[in-house]
Amino acid sequence: MPNSFFSWVLFLLDKYGALFLKGAGVTLLIAIVGTVLGFIIGLGVAIVRTLQLPPQANRPRRFFLGVSKWLLSAYIEIFRGTPMIVQAMVVYYGALEYLGLDIPALGAAFLVVSVNTGAYMAEILRGGILSVDKGQKEAATAIGMTHWQMMTLVILPQAVKNTLPSVGNEFVVNIKDSSVLNVISVTELYFMSKSAAGTYWKYFEVFFITSVIYFVLTFTITRLLRLLEKKLSGSDSYTIYGSQSHSKAEIKIQQPH
Repeated sequence: MPNSFFSWVLFLLDKYGALFLKGAGVTLLIAIVGTVLGFIIGLGVAIVRTLQLPPQANRPRRFFLGVSKWLLSAYIEIFRGTPMIVQAMVVYYGALEYLGLDIPALGAAFLVVSVNTGAYMAEILRGGILSVDKGQKEAATAIGMTHWQMMTLVILPQAVKNTLPSVGNEFVVNIKDSSVLNVISVTELYFMSKSAAGTYWKYFEVFFITSVIYFVLTFTITRLLRLLEKKLSGSDSYTIYGSQSHSKAEIKIQQPH
């Protein structure tokens, strides 16, 4: 048997390497699915919560919109105000006990992470929508754009771009927070690590490996997101053409890091 820390680490990697990789794969899958679905949920909620009816709208429409906004606000407060680990327990065991639905653990994980992320994404995207200059909305209305055209062609592209760092941060948070799903027996990285650690009672060595894997995942994702942000920001060089002399000048703008 190994007789030092690093020899144990190498031994455990050799013996349980496939287990760690499988757990990391499930963790990444949950984070990706939960973030994508959460983004879609949050975008829908944010659009409804920022919707403004015209002055001539009738009372039933105003009442329906008011109730919808209230319900969506309640959804956001509930899921932002309770831990994901509790939400997982309520969904997984509550569905079985009161609805008779035996939801697969992975399916429950997708549902919980998506709905939880959606609550946070809704506020992030709502802030992004409200941050777009009011003059652009007025200009879109002035040229005859419908509300749908204004949102899809003018407001949302800018809002999503502005909130990309926060959206990426939610993705990283989901990679780490997926560890709480071991309470409903989801075979993610933390669950697999506990299984490996229990065989030889080498918890420190096993979770040292686990922490390195989590760090590699989050560090890699963070750097990829930064590259995406930089690409969406466009080039630092801008060419300005003169309107009369047809001369042009290139301006280099130093962007903050």
